[in-house]
Amino acid sequence: MHMHIEPGLTADLSTLVTPENTAAAIGAGGVEVFATPMMIALMENAAWRAVAAGLDKGNITVGTLVNVRHLAATPVGQTVRASATLQEIDERRLVFHVEAHDEHQKIGEGMHERVIVGLERFMKRLEE
Repeated sequence: MHMHIEPGLTADLSTLVTPENTAAAIGAGGVEVFATPMMIALMENAAWRAVAAGLDKGNITVGTLVNVRHLAATPVGQTVRASATLQEIDERRLVFHVEAHDEHQKIGEGMHERVIVGLERFMKRLEE
């Protein structure tokens, strides 16, 4: 199911903080800084990218757990980079260490879990 996936795989992903991805824009505090849900989404996307190429055809990963701390605020105009490193594989469960940095400091860290599933079976269950 995951023959080409092994601990140590990593991926990085960056985004520019814009008015559209701030806490104010999503209704989470009214402040013009990078929103926590956006940071988490960037971390999840980095984790997905770290393993996507190694999945067998027909398999995907889905997020099942996020445990992160948002450590510092990032204003509009700065770039945020999230990184994910695969730490552990337990059958279909993948455990990642995730971090996010802006142009000056670490702004988030924690762990994220994803599970490998068959896309066809997953979609069939959604239809039922």
